[in-house]
Amino acid sequence: MWWKVRPEQRSEFGDWHSHEHFPERLSIPGFRRGSRWSSILEAYGFFVLYELEHYETLTSKAYRDRLNAPTPWSTKMMPHHLEMVRSQCRVAASFGGGIAGSLSTVRLSPDAGREMDLKTALVEVLRELPAKPGLTGAHLLLTDTPKTSSPTTEQQIRGRDAAADWIILLSGYDPDVVQKTVADRLSSSALRLANARENPTIGHYRLAFTITRHDLAAM
Repeated sequence: MWWKVRPEQRSEFGDWHSHEHFPERLSIPGFRRGSRWSSILEAYGFFVLYELEHYETLTSKAYRDRLNAPTPWSTKMMPHHLEMVRSQCRVAASFGGGIAGSLSTVRLSPDAGREMDLKTALVEVLRELPAKPGLTGAHLLLTDTPKTSSPTTEQQIRGRDAAADWIILLSGYDPDVVQKTVADRLSSSALRLANARENPTIGHYRLAFTITRHDLAAM
């Protein structure tokens, strides 16, 4: 998920998201980890990633019930989520691992009919990146919105969410290397040559907070 938070709400947003919202989500069966990242390009931009045990968690009763019963604090904060892009994804390729301090996201789409060509090209590039100095992980996600999905109470409070299509995540412990790798290997021109559409959306982030299900007992 990508969004911006109103400047006057940023401090409260951090408190709510860290102390109520993340613990609430991680208490749902199937949620493994949540991580929040602050944009280094936009003063009020965020990227949030949830990692799940199974794709089917997205359609579980426990998850849907939570989305349809926001807390009073969530009800207050949701209208301040601006320009929300929310994608429910399957992992198409994953290389490397761990949690690093820097992350870049690339939102892109394949040319019509060239999906396999693009996927093959991306996997070839991403496979070699995590072993390079400064980098730790490279992942390809494909949005697959559950067919039974309908607007939840939280979505109705926020307004209509947009969705990304394909997503590349590149992480590392050296932010300069992460950004340079995106500029060199995952730029608009490089992706275009690999059969992606023009003008991908690129974001660069630093880690603000991460929590796993196992951390809840200490909170």
